[in-house]
Amino acid sequence: MEDVKTNYYKDNDRFYLSVDCIIFGFHKEELNLLLIKRNFNPCKGNWSLVGGFLKKDESLDQTAQRVLHELTGLNNVFMEQVGSFGAIDRDPGERVVSTAYYALINIEDYDPELATIHNAHWVKLSELPPLIFDHKQMVDKALRRLKRQVSNQSIGYNLLPKLFTLSQFQQLYEAILGKTLDKRNFRKKVADMDFLEKTDEKDKLCSKRGAFLYRFCEMDD
Repeated sequence: MEDVKTNYYKDNDRFYLSVDCIIFGFHKEELNLLLIKRNFNPCKGNWSLVGGFLKKDESLDQTAQRVLHELTGLNNVFMEQVGSFGAIDRDPGERVVSTAYYALINIEDYDPELATIHNAHWVKLSELPPLIFDHKQMVDKALRRLKRQVSNQSIGYNLLPKLFTLSQFQQLYEAILGKTLDKRNFRKKVADMDFLEKTDEKDKLCSKRGAFLYRFCEMDD
């Protein structure tokens, strides 16, 4: 019986499994992506998502969390699986099947020294450079999912600072959806959101009167 099992595995092709992370951040009214400028082959000198190979003692989720931590220094980050990409010739180096995850982080929280070590840079989504392999397809699919989930509390909770104005909140929506929203209609929508809480504090930088700051209600585990 053991020989049958051994032959079964030997008689089938072997290939690599990897994880690629689409890391979103929000800065100065724009959605940003954390990309690396590759200093290794294949495609040395080109832009790519950050990724890594699956280790034999890891699940896909654990690999994604490890890759994200190595690049940003962050743990317990909001992540979701986007899908798997397995075109035969997607990677010129070897046969590699990759599972993509998207992550949402507050740009102020990540470790810039780690980013420097990995030659990583924040790039505006509106100025996205050409990416290697099928990484642009991964980004597009992640963005479509993000747009569908934009009203989910966790989206803003992970991208905005602890305290924010309604203008910043609207700017985040506009950055994700890729369009301008009517201010009055958006404020009506905000009034129906039960996960936002108005504080007594004001942002005095935007005007003399200042704009009230909001925060997200505590999320349930």
